Amino acid sequence: ALPQAAPPPQAPPRHHRRRRRWLPPGLAWTIRAAEGDRWGTSLPRVRAPCHNPASRHILRITDSELPIPSIPQPVPYQGSKRRQLPVLLRHLPADTATLYEPFAGSAALTLGAAAAGAARAFVLGDSLAPLTKIWAAILDDPDGLADAYAAIWAAQAGDPRGHFDAVRAQFNREQTPEALLYLIARCVKNAVRFNAAGGFNQSPDNRRRGMRPEVFRARARAAHRLLAGRARAVCADYSESLRAAGPQDVIYMDPPYIGVSGTHNPRYHQGIDLARFVEELAAADARGLSFLVSFDGRCGDRVYGALPPSLGLARLEVSNGRSAQATLSGRAEETVESLYLSPALLGRLG
Repeated sequence: ALPQAAPPPQAPPRHHRRRRRWLPPGLAWTIRAAEGDRWGTSLPRVRAPCHNPASRHILRITDSELPIPSIPQPVPYQGSKRRQLPVLLRHLPADTATLYEPFAGSAALTLGAAAAGAARAFVLGDSLAPLTKIWAAILDDPDGLADAYAAIWAAQAGDPRGHFDAVRAQFNREQTPEALLYLIARCVKNAVRFNAAGGFNQSPDNRRRGMRPEVFRARARAAHRLLAGRARAVCADYSESLRAAGPQDVIYMDPPYIGVSGTHNPRYHQGIDLARFVEELAAADARGLSFLVSFDGRCGDRVYGALPPSLGLARLEVSNGRSAQATLSGRAEETVESLYLSPALLGRLG
């Protein structure tokens, strides 16, 4: 009998095939497969534009190409950059001493960088004092904050809406961190909003009761384990982080959207003065500081702002996926944010 021919080689499963990517001119790519990669895959790392840091060629990275790492998220703040972590982490130099995050919010990059060992120390900052007190408690006494949150959460059982209104009024008088944490967890879209007088005025999401106390406790303890002993929380203007940082540090800034900040409906605790922000960035660049800025982008055909080309920053576009607000309005639109990188940071990335 003739020996049977060997079966033809089978194509690898679809999810194992390496995707071919189109790369715009002037951008070099490297694929880094770090030994023991925490996220379990090789991810692209964007390097400096070869000819001009203010190149018109914009690299568009979609979240479908990059896996999202799992990190604890004790503060469910709207605008979290957790989905963009694979992109942001690839732009932290290996020799980063201190990572500053002066618009902390949910502190997604700080937590992701701590989990990945991407920096030796961290400074969480924000101009909203109760928010920085939340992070200070997570760093120093997560169980104490969890106990205070649990007491507020349990008291809503009889009248959730009335309880929310009472806690909101109390917070506007006393500014306690546990009250703010409850309001963030319960409010619509976890979107912190303030009125012109500085009072928290967001409404509750009546479909849910907010993050359960045991869930917050577990997340707060996990964040504590990542950051305790090498992080601190400060209530300060972003400019203080820029002035405190040195050449081996990295500053990541995610300011309020210019498209809605500083108008007749300020929304945020503190808006952003664009002219002053540009001046601060120019001064930081002149000092040779390494920084990244997540800024306004576009949703569908609407463009919400950009930093001036005169700053000489490299610009990437990062997709946040479908816009939740547009979906609620019956439109299928993608939200794309701009990510700006300073020349010093590009130089350190190589």
